Amino acid sequence: MRPPLNGLAPGKIPARLLEELLAELPPGPPEVLVGPRLGEDGCAIELPGGVLVAATDPVTFTADQIGRWSVVVNANDVAVSGARPRWFLAVVLVPPGTAEAALRDLFAELRHSLAALGAYLVGGHTEVTSAVTRPVVVGQMLGLVEAGAIMRSAGAVVGDVVVQVRPVPIEGAAVLAREAARELEGVDPAVIEAARVALERPGISVVEAALLAKGLGATALHDPTEGGLAAGLHEIACAAGVRIRVDRDAILWFEPGLVICRALGADPWSMLASGGLLAVFPSTLAEAALAELAGHQHAAAVVGVVEPGSGLHDIAGVAIPRPDRDEVARLLRSCD
Repeated sequence: MRPPLNGLAPGKIPARLLEELLAELPPGPPEVLVGPRLGEDGCAIELPGGVLVAATDPVTFTADQIGRWSVVVNANDVAVSGARPRWFLAVVLVPPGTAEAALRDLFAELRHSLAALGAYLVGGHTEVTSAVTRPVVVGQMLGLVEAGAIMRSAGAVVGDVVVQVRPVPIEGAAVLAREAARELEGVDPAVIEAARVALERPGISVVEAALLAKGLGATALHDPTEGGLAAGLHEIACAAGVRIRVDRDAILWFEPGLVICRALGADPWSMLASGGLLAVFPSTLAEAALAELAGHQHAAAVVGVVEPGSGLHDIAGVAIPRPDRDEVARLLRSCD
């Protein structure tokens, strides 16, 4: 169903509106070290035994392997906050008529994905409801980190450099290969297959890369998701109150994703980007960090510098706009 005239389009709530809504909230209690804020991936709550990091995200773009997707995208958000993912809760909603076998498959995906991370399902809710037309999983991942060791998107400071770890758009390519196959009939089948299996190869988990980057001295970490690389960079700049100058030629692209973007007339900068990681380092640590990341099989490149000001620009000074919505949301709506 299309939204009413002048209503909200599918995807994230517009950044301007979300900022206004969050600004109306009262201040949090003192134990909340990181609360709801545009650009931050998770919250952090100080406890007697450390700091609890929690993140929640739904999977709504696809119904394929949503158990696995839900675990990984929520684990990524906890890892870029500085904690190893440990405990997972899931709200599983399925429409009436869903086969028992489909639910068993979904829980098998949850079980196997959590085992790969060393994390555990500790609670949640399941329901058959006509409020959804296909299975939806809303996941919540939690982890524990030492006091003073939290990572924030807001940690970037002037003079730092922005490192992209792993290519994009892996996630967008995987979703579109599954959900827009009819529109991609003229694309090389080998490219479509490479995109379709991108959830597994190269995969969208950035947990190990994020925790490694933290140990290498990163000042900020961010998991670009909806809105793609452009939104992720804007969110770091906004959270830290800085300007980021980006070298477009240095970006690491997932080639099947670029092919799909060209075929569908999509902008790869604004496409679902789970599987990529943005890590900000002091310039003095960047070279060693790149070498160490590469040694652990994480492709990485310096793609930008942090400067005084605001927003996102390329090296020629041309502004790179914040996406109004993700390209995957736009394309899937047009395919309905």
